[in-house]
Amino acid sequence: MVWLGLLALAAPAISPAQEATEKTAAPVLELIEAQRMALAENPTLDAALDRVRQVRARVDQARSEYWPRLDASTSGAQIWYGEAPAAVLGADDSQDIYTAGLRASWTLFDGFERKFRTLAAQYGAEGSEAARLDAARLLLASVADAFHNAQLARENIAIARADERFNRRLAEDARARRRVGTGSLSDVLNFEVGINSARADVIRAREIYESALYGLAVLMGNPDGRLPAGMALAPLPPESEAMLDLPDPAGAIDYALTHRPDIHQGESALKRAEAGIGQARAGYLPRLDLSAAYEGERTEDLDFESDDFDASVGLTLSYNIFQGGYTRARVREAKDGAAEARNLLTDARNTTVADVRTAMASLRSAKDQLLLQRENAELVRRNRDLVEKEYGAGQTSLVRLNEAQRNLIQARGRLALARVSLRQAWQGLKAATGEIVAPFDVGDL
Repeated sequence: MVWLGLLALAAPAISPAQEATEKTAAPVLELIEAQRMALAENPTLDAALDRVRQVRARVDQARSEYWPRLDASTSGAQIWYGEAPAAVLGADDSQDIYTAGLRASWTLFDGFERKFRTLAAQYGAEGSEAARLDAARLLLASVADAFHNAQLARENIAIARADERFNRRLAEDARARRRVGTGSLSDVLNFEVGINSARADVIRAREIYESALYGLAVLMGNPDGRLPAGMALAPLPPESEAMLDLPDPAGAIDYALTHRPDIHQGESALKRAEAGIGQARAGYLPRLDLSAAYEGERTEDLDFESDDFDASVGLTLSYNIFQGGYTRARVREAKDGAAEARNLLTDARNTTVADVRTAMASLRSAKDQLLLQRENAELVRRNRDLVEKEYGAGQTSLVRLNEAQRNLIQARGRLALARVSLRQAWQGLKAATGEIVAPFDVGDL
């Protein structure tokens, strides 16, 4: 096929100075490494991990209710009596009373409220972890976009520099012809204008390139907005056959519905809401509490003795008969919450299917554009070379040569955009299916 022979054209040449810089820079920053650094250093993901740890602590709080409670207490009070008998208090109308005790309590049965509260906390932790994974998914997609935008800007720099070299070479030829009386000043000035126009394109592309690098560095968690010292962005490599082999849409959708973190988050939210129903229904059941106490009281001083203490054990059964419909309203609220979570989960699944189909359409379009722009760039290059030869032989006008060169620069720019768009479309599909997080141990961060 024609496009297989155009790989060299697909990667425009860069200046010797840039080549030297990139050859000596070590190491080269590849996309996978940039994404790995972002997962490790990005503060947004760190904040998501902090939220996960908070929810895990709530699980431990819920589990603690299964254990007995032991409280120690002591107090001291001075009591003034209005008409105390003198035989009791003597000349003083006040008395010091001190108490000390140890009380244990244990809920034996609470209508399974603890069980469902613990389940709700566990599902909340799972949902928080899924939210962190989804934040990682979106972060990885953002890093890929910034990385590819920087590569596109660098390709545009190379294209503009190639345009500058072309015009500089023809300007030197025009000056040489003018010195021997076969050329005109207008031709020299035309190519000088072309040189300056190409320089302006280099300046604009370099600004975009630097801005993209700053954005990439911030996503990677670098506080100074720069790539790590000694690192250079990896060049845009040729496209492989695998990049032009589109996946099966049905398989991509099935993978997304199974692996997308936001769907897992919705599933956890639904389970948590359903556990809330069981927690609310606990109000319909009795409650059984066991308690034991060892408490003492002493007057005038703190010199407690064993005779000052009494021990007690109690078993309390309580059952709410009427509370104004509180439990019924609480159950109704929990059921409505579960219905909301169920609808949100359905919406998340529908959105996921739409995301995958949209990403597939973008990938298909990017592939077709790449094949078309490869072929077109080769045709435009061949035409420019023919027009250049005709101009050198005096068989065509300078206007025609300018048009042919301008068409070539535009065709190379569209080809560079198509190459980058194909890579971005692949990353977009991986983000839509959740596959983008697969190469990383996100759960261990």
